[in-house]
Amino acid sequence: MFISETQIEVRYAETDAMQVVYHGQYVVWFEIGRTRLIKDLGFHYADMEKAGFVSPVTDIQLSYKRPFRYGEMATIRTWIQSHSGIRTTYAYEIVNETGDVCVIGSSVHTVVNKETFRPVKFKKEFPEWHAVYEKEKQGQ
Repeated sequence: MFISETQIEVRYAETDAMQVVYHGQYVVWFEIGRTRLIKDLGFHYADMEKAGFVSPVTDIQLSYKRPFRYGEMATIRTWIQSHSGIRTTYAYEIVNETGDVCVIGSSVHTVVNKETFRPVKFKKEFPEWHAVYEKEKQGQ
């Protein structure tokens, strides 16, 4: 199983009145990690959009373990947890500089036609991408 890693330095604007990263920011970090994973696997989300499709979030889960503060480095680890050809679940683990797990989570996505928002078969519209996801979900 391939795990993509992306580092982020916590910016002041990402913190709240308690001087810790605002909880909603982790959803943005998940997107950064997911985009990096897709790129690391050889694809670009922008190409999907150019072809007339988007991949909305249908479910998202987060669990907070430790806070991040301004100036710290966060590493977002992202991988494909499951892929059915209709839905893909991405898993995330965000760790601090000492390797402590601070946030874990997952997001579920489906591919839809940008105009109609009707789901499409990933395998049919993006066969090469689908083949890589099938391989990765099996941990090969």
